Amino acid sequence: MRVVVGRLGRAHGIRGEVSVDVRTDEPDRRFAPGSVLFTDSSTTTTVVVEWSKWHSGRLLLHLEGFNDRTAAESLRGLLLEAETDEAELPDGDDEYYDRHLVGLSVVMLDGTPVGSVREVVHLPMQDMLVVGRVEQSDLLVPFVSDFVPTVDVPGGTIVIDPPPGLIEQGEPE
Repeated sequence: MRVVVGRLGRAHGIRGEVSVDVRTDEPDRRFAPGSVLFTDSSTTTTVVVEWSKWHSGRLLLHLEGFNDRTAAESLRGLLLEAETDEAELPDGDDEYYDRHLVGLSVVMLDGTPVGSVREVVHLPMQDMLVVGRVEQSDLLVPFVSDFVPTVDVPGGTIVIDPPPGLIEQGEPE
């Protein structure tokens, strides 16, 4: 299975370096030298990381075979994916891949069923759980510990403690 780890940005310098918009909590692992990454391009389907470095808060990559600015610029906008083990969970008690959360049942603190996770939306400020509800519009729940105190992947449930008014959003009057 593949997971999105970044999107290539503009070229940096004249030697083929390219910036990357990192979309992983494990950039040192995912962009390590020798890493093979898959792209969403029909012409350049894979790239190999020759080296990576942080520069002014931005990750720069040098990819094998892309040795000048023009070559690096041709990669701009490509989505990068890494191969992962289906059973693999990220390190840390509060880190999850989207595929582990989608389909989990969502309940309130008191056990009242709410729905199930339809998708995880990654916004600039925070992630949101899209909870599908029967005969109601989807519920958007900020994926922060204040509102989502318990995630039990093996047990198949997520417990939410939403602020007042959140559950009522989108309900018919």
